[in-house]
Amino acid sequence: MCAELRKDIISGGWIITNTKGKEEFFKSLEPGVRVKEKPCPFCSGNEKETPKEIYALRKPGTLPDQPGWSVRVFPSKEKALEIEKELERRGVGIYDVMNNVGAHELIIESPEHIKNLSDLPEEQIKKALLVYQKRIIDLKKDKRFRYAIVFKNQRPSSPFRLGHTHSQLVALPLTPESVKGELENAKSYYGEKERCVFCDVVREELEAGLRIVKENKSFLSYVPFAPRLPFETWILPKRHNADFTQEDDSTLFDFAAIMKVTLSKICKLLEDPPLNYMIHSIPYMRPKVGYWKTIHKDYHWHLEILPHIVKVEGFSWSSGFYIEPLSSEIMAELLRETKL
Repeated sequence: MCAELRKDIISGGWIITNTKGKEEFFKSLEPGVRVKEKPCPFCSGNEKETPKEIYALRKPGTLPDQPGWSVRVFPSKEKALEIEKELERRGVGIYDVMNNVGAHELIIESPEHIKNLSDLPEEQIKKALLVYQKRIIDLKKDKRFRYAIVFKNQRPSSPFRLGHTHSQLVALPLTPESVKGELENAKSYYGEKERCVFCDVVREELEAGLRIVKENKSFLSYVPFAPRLPFETWILPKRHNADFTQEDDSTLFDFAAIMKVTLSKICKLLEDPPLNYMIHSIPYMRPKVGYWKTIHKDYHWHLEILPHIVKVEGFSWSSGFYIEPLSSEIMAELLRETKL
């Protein structure tokens, strides 16, 4: 069976079917399997161990796939998404299917073997953010793509993890349902109140002060009023902006600074937990009547950080209601008081 994108007719969500064979799948579930000790392919000097470089921030005069880079991008070896195919949207009975078209890239955030992004200097984090922007903008040129998302799996519960800080970028031919829900709620809020819901949240959190983790000139880090997971933390720009790629050098440095502090506090308080983060920004704006008409007024890009320290139980999966062991106010207080 070929890998493809499949739509669930009830929820409206899409999945990617992979091409793993049965034996490979069950082997990946075996306990105790670990990466053999060998040179890390992400470290400077081991460029030949990875796919060919797509983009890199480099010292002048250095060549692709050679040392001399500070941030480096190459395709993921996983073939869940393939850039060379045509979409070929089609129906299979009552179900919607298309080819597994997309881009999947790894962004190596340091040439040195450093495990966590929060251990990097702020200037190096800013360089990684600049590369996030560059790749999102570049992939926009492909008219098949509707959305690009940057995310990080930090210490994922996988036997094949590599302890070298990196993020991933995926470009898709559709907007994910989780993001679409945010977009639709923001649009509805704006239609009713003629205000950005995210801007209202920034004002409320700054005024209340109870759920703030950290703030600087340009950004606010806070625990949401109703988090999905314990110590879920968001970072929002204080100034309204729907598009992450429109942030300039000075605000990116402020973003890097608050990311470093926030992630460091989470890692210290929770003893280096597995976590994910993702940047939610606007979709690629393709010509379409009424397509997110007010999006630049009603939406607000942001970063979501999700530590995984508790198991999500059946009630939450079945109902969508998450049960938190602490209030968001107490979580924020614990993070605020964590000394670095």
